[in-house]
Amino acid sequence: MWMYLGLLAALFLGLHNLCKKHAVQGNEVFPVLLGTIGSGFILLVSLFLVSVYLPEQTKGLGLHFTPISLKTHGFIIIKSMIMAASWVLAYQALKHLPITIVTPIRSAGPFFTFIGAIVIYRETPNFLQWIGFFLIIFSVILYSKIGKKEGIVFKRNKWIFAIIGATFLGASSGLYDKFLIQHLSLNPETLQFWFCLYTVLILLVILLITWFPYKEKRKAFKWRWTIVAVGVLLQAADYFYFKALQDPEALIMLLSAIKRSQILIAVVVGGLIFKEQNKRKKMVPLFGILLGVFLILYS
Repeated sequence: MWMYLGLLAALFLGLHNLCKKHAVQGNEVFPVLLGTIGSGFILLVSLFLVSVYLPEQTKGLGLHFTPISLKTHGFIIIKSMIMAASWVLAYQALKHLPITIVTPIRSAGPFFTFIGAIVIYRETPNFLQWIGFFLIIFSVILYSKIGKKEGIVFKRNKWIFAIIGATFLGASSGLYDKFLIQHLSLNPETLQFWFCLYTVLILLVILLITWFPYKEKRKAFKWRWTIVAVGVLLQAADYFYFKALQDPEALIMLLSAIKRSQILIAVVVGGLIFKEQNKRKKMVPLFGILLGVFLILYS
């Protein structure tokens, strides 16, 4: 069951990435990021209020917000700091790079998760899983060769380093999620609620320094409907991902890989919508990544 939940998370993540590209294109990155996380938080607040007044009905729907200790709040704040840094880097990179370059690099996230799962959680891969993960990494390297034809030299482009940093931090957060869900026994909606609240507060501090004081930057910001869509789709993806992690048999290395199937939506549909270059050539490494994911699932 947890694999199907992982695929649902991948579907919502793929749609989320398409909306995110539209939201940041030619726009101020930090207020867009605050708008997306804030929109998701408003949705969670609404669900929280419904659970207060209709507790029995919401429990039946699998929505139950539980009280947590001060120590647990500290653990969630750490996750908020990790993901705030990851999103800031990722949104900046997405603004300056094609989605068909950004998304495949992000697809290397399972490799970092794979290593962490072996070292931290003692998850044991088999031969096909090793082949699958290295096939994903090789495919990402192939993307870098194609990226050079679009004027994107990976060694000299700072946004490439930004998206690599965002990918590493995102993978670290994924490993941390297993600790929060399985070891601290947090349910998805409770984790999402407090995580979003603390992330909004962190982003507000960043904006108070980098955006609010500058009139030109405030005027450059454009509100788009996709900002709200990104926030809602992200919460839906996180909900199914955390639900999958609640299963004690769920392997974080496999869940991370399953989530990468989102690139099918981002590269194929996104390439058509945003009319990006070399779409056919990018299908070769895309196939390599999907084959790597398939080998992991098959194994």
